[in-house]
Amino acid sequence: MAYVPTLKKKYKDEVVPALVKEFSYKNQMQAPKLDKIVINQGVGAAIADKKLIEVATDEITNIAGQKAVQTKSKKDISNFKLRKKMPIGVRVTLRRERMYEFLDRLISVSLPRIRDFKGIEGKMDGRGNYTLGIPEQIIFPEIVMDKVTRINGMNITFVTSAESDEEGYALLKELGLPFKNAKKI
Repeated sequence: MAYVPTLKKKYKDEVVPALVKEFSYKNQMQAPKLDKIVINQGVGAAIADKKLIEVATDEITNIAGQKAVQTKSKKDISNFKLRKKMPIGVRVTLRRERMYEFLDRLISVSLPRIRDFKGIEGKMDGRGNYTLGIPEQIIFPEIVMDKVTRINGMNITFVTSAESDEEGYALLKELGLPFKNAKKI
């Protein structure tokens, strides 16, 4: 039998029935699902030091378990000494099994390691998607503290098939994202 991530199994067995009940869908297929997770890290200091972008690529690759790609600038900005097509960030898009594995590790291991953690904000984007800002990459166990030269933050975007913010919020809450008590959609 093929391997099924724990969170994917939980989604099928617990989350879908809960969402069908809460929003009174006629069919299980109407329940929103997590389409992809995008991890994005801007490395503006890479303009001056080219090694920073390589380090960031390696770190994000280790965190995601999938090869990260460098993002390049679209235009010249002389005030920032930025030229077109210079690498200024790193991103990776996770789907299917890797997405569920990453989300499971994020919820159970990484988020609790944030200093003074009391939950994450519940502000959705208006289309049922959610972006979580992480202030430092060292909360992930895949990062070796001795090798860290610079603390970088990152954005993790959860893209859902939800029609509204309420549905997206309910989906992510059921999957186990630790939102703060107040519901701010």
